[in-house]
Amino acid sequence: MSTPEDRPARPEDIDEICASLPETELGTSWGDRPTWKVPRGDKGKGFVLYRAPGRTAIDPETGEMYDDLVVIMTPTEVEKHALVEDASTPFFTIDHFKGYNAVLVQQSRLDEIGRAELAEVITDAWSAKAPRALVREHLGE
Repeated sequence: MSTPEDRPARPEDIDEICASLPETELGTSWGDRPTWKVPRGDKGKGFVLYRAPGRTAIDPETGEMYDDLVVIMTPTEVEKHALVEDASTPFFTIDHFKGYNAVLVQQSRLDEIGRAELAEVITDAWSAKAPRALVREHLGE
């Protein structure tokens, strides 16, 4: 029997997963970009951002700016490189993000990974930005 966790990821899963994590809210950053933040309120730090099309992120095959990019923070550069270098995932990076612990993914390619893997990557992003006590409370030591 199939469970929702082992099906391919979908764009709407991003908001569902983010909203299910403790103390999160959808706000804005980078000007007006929808951004999931933790904790709620003025001290919130972004962990998932819907990126506007820009000259720094261009499809190498078409030359067009990506119009469906999501930026997902990573705890460290090690996790970033592990995701980007795994050819079985749709995660990538661009020069603009050199030295910045985050990966990009096109919403249109989310179905290349399972919902459970997407949830794991987003939960790692959340834990990298959430207050330590909240992470311990939600995930344990």
